[in-house]
Amino acid sequence: MSTEILPGPAIGFTPEQIDQSASTRDVRQKWVVVVDEALPPGRAVNAAVCVAGATTAQVPGLLGADATDADGTTYPGLPWLGCTVLGAPAERLGALRAAAGRRTDVAVVAMPVAAQLTRVYDDYLEAVASSAAEDLSFLALSLVGPRKVVDRLVKGLGLLP
Repeated sequence: MSTEILPGPAIGFTPEQIDQSASTRDVRQKWVVVVDEALPPGRAVNAAVCVAGATTAQVPGLLGADATDADGTTYPGLPWLGCTVLGAPAERLGALRAAAGRRTDVAVVAMPVAAQLTRVYDDYLEAVASSAAEDLSFLALSLVGPRKVVDRLVKGLGLLP
């Protein structure tokens, strides 16, 4: 069995690796956001947006070029490789975070429950700091990594309704 070593970041893309003409199914890495399926719609959207925003800051090359309409108005770049939003039972989020976290080829961004229970960011930081990792529960996860690896991790999960 041979392994291809790709230049650039292990997770993410260098400018030379970005191919905005490629189908999202042909891109070597995959991005998924997994949200607690029991959350009410507003809280689910909040959790998905929060982990997606943090992911774009952590993983290089996820956003494509800005788009400009015929009138000259510019729209900031969106994820060129796509991002699938899936739902999962709350218990699966912790197990999924642990499984993905053991891999060096998958970026994991997690949103602990404390993020939606606090209104002051310092209070959120304190709540997380006072909890052991195994005691944290999560509202959403964002995973970026090799397509086959991410597909195996999220096997059986459906799109968030």
